[in-house]
Amino acid sequence: MAMKDYSDEFKADAVALYESTPGATYKSIAADLGVSRATLREWVLRGRERRGVTATAAKPGAQPRETVSSADPDERVRQLEARVAEFEASERKLATERDILRKSARYFAGETNW
Repeated sequence: MAMKDYSDEFKADAVALYESTPGATYKSIAADLGVSRATLREWVLRGRERRGVTATAAKPGAQPRETVSSADPDERVRQLEARVAEFEASERKLATERDILRKSARYFAGETNW
C-alpha cells in the first residue's frame, strides 16, 4: 500500500476534530476521515507534545453525562452550564467536520479534468 502525504492543515484539522469530540475514539474519527487509526493517533500525540499537554488532561468532556434534575438551584445551574459546554463542543465538532468536507470537496473538484 502506498503511503499518502497529508497536508499539515489536514493533520491539524483531524487533531482538532478528535480533541473537540467528547467520547470519540481514534478508530471512529480515523474511519470518518479515511486514515488509519495509528496515523491519527500519531498526529494527536505529536500535537500534544508540541503544545505540552499531558495525556490525562488532553481530552476535556470525557466525563459521563449527568441529568439535570437537582433540587439545589446552584447544582442545577452547574449542570446546565456543563450541558451548554457539551453542546458548544458538539457545535465545534460539526463546524470542523463541515470545514474539512468543504476543503476536500474543493480539492477534489480541482483535481477533476472533465
